Amino acid sequence: MKKLSFRIWLFIVIVLLSLLSIFASSNGFTLFQRGVLITSVEQNSSAFQYGLRQGQIITAIDGKAINNITDYSNYIQSKFPSLNQTKIIIKTKDLEAILYTNNAPNITVSKIPKTNLKAGLDLAGGARALVDAQGKDLSSSELNDLVAITTNRFNVYGLSDIKVSPISDLSGKRYMLIEIAGATPTDLRSMIENQGKFEAKIGNQTVFVGGDKDVASVCRNDATCARIETCQQDSSSQYFCRFTFTIYLSEDAAKRHADITNAISINVTNPEYLSQPLDLYVDDSLVESLLISKDLKGQVTTQIAVSGSGTGATQDDAYKAAEANMHKLQTILITGSLPYKLQIIKLDTISPLLGQNFVKYILIAGIAALLSASLIIFIRYRKLKQSLTVILISLAEIIIILGVAALIDWNLDLASIAGILASIGTGFDDQIVILDESLHKTAYSIKQKIKMAFAIIMGAYFTVLVSLLPLMWAGAGLLKGFAITTIIGISVGVFITRPAFGDMIKMMSD
Repeated sequence: MKKLSFRIWLFIVIVLLSLLSIFASSNGFTLFQRGVLITSVEQNSSAFQYGLRQGQIITAIDGKAINNITDYSNYIQSKFPSLNQTKIIIKTKDLEAILYTNNAPNITVSKIPKTNLKAGLDLAGGARALVDAQGKDLSSSELNDLVAITTNRFNVYGLSDIKVSPISDLSGKRYMLIEIAGATPTDLRSMIENQGKFEAKIGNQTVFVGGDKDVASVCRNDATCARIETCQQDSSSQYFCRFTFTIYLSEDAAKRHADITNAISINVTNPEYLSQPLDLYVDDSLVESLLISKDLKGQVTTQIAVSGSGTGATQDDAYKAAEANMHKLQTILITGSLPYKLQIIKLDTISPLLGQNFVKYILIAGIAALLSASLIIFIRYRKLKQSLTVILISLAEIIIILGVAALIDWNLDLASIAGILASIGTGFDDQIVILDESLHKTAYSIKQKIKMAFAIIMGAYFTVLVSLLPLMWAGAGLLKGFAITTIIGISVGVFITRPAFGDMIKMMSD
């Protein structure tokens, strides 16, 4: 039996490590895991207080095995809502959380992914926007500040699976790329194009603005200071619900409030309040006018109650609208206004179903291309072992590329998949060069023939590498996935799989 070379052993080890990177996790092999994955836990909820966290896997509830989403949904629906406090024991791989509640736990779950590969927006579905500042070319530091503020705002909104990143094109123009899984273009446009400038005014005088300069903190998740108070039906049969929440002003803002109210008289017709209200503006539009109690006249108070409302055709619609409006106002008060008026240069959306169909057809096309090319190689050279080796090496290259993607948490989108297919094509070319040189009848030894083949391959590799680098920035970075996966693919081929393939061909020729 012929002894395997170091290059072949290295190739085998890297393939095995790549498989581990794709399928192994801290909880075991992803293919064999049972349960549901916790994707989010509402802070300040009992579930959060008892240790449940995003990323944990629920395996049982009250001793009943939870194998999938259906098991979880059926059991929770059978228990809640409940008129009385109900004990529920949620078991994960790390702990047992004992909750007493009338309603379903404030967590969201999903099925456990079968691999560690992450799907990009093109495959997972959602919305993507290419954004720049209206009428301004941003510097690198200004763009980074904008990305940080925008990310903070989306985080406060409670959105998950969001990616905000700075990018630039070949001309040096800087943009912000926003990708949100599960969002619609309308949602994304609304969140981006509203600058969110908040001002509280008495008359023409500004009392405080949104952001941490004037607002020390905002009550959000505590029902004692942030809640929907009343829901009623008006004369036009529309429902409206009012919300209220408490904010805490900085000392400077509180003193400004005292100075302004000290100069305001008592309302003659309603003597319990001052003659001028506190008007709340968002993006220069009046959203609410709040009466100011006479007891606050000239007083330095850091605690202010902010109110508003939401309307709808049904009480449920009005309640949800009030919640959304309250959350939006809280977000603006916490984060302040965006530093620039933004404009959307390009807005895309794709459904998860369409993404899955893309993957299905691309896989079919890739397998067909792999088999067709292998068949042509067999017909050309009439060498079964060499032809099967070409298929083996090509499949191994795909595994290694995916293993690297899983290791670095790279999101695979359609551009990335195109890069993988391009890598398979260049891999076939290189293997044909090695195979053709090794089978060509000359006075050179097999070692010398393969060495000459590698001279050709290395020249082609550096040529392709240099040509791919501009794609990292071309199209404002939207082709980055194609460039990165192709560079990974051809580098894996040149430094790992081609040397192993060359040694395999040597062994077959001896």
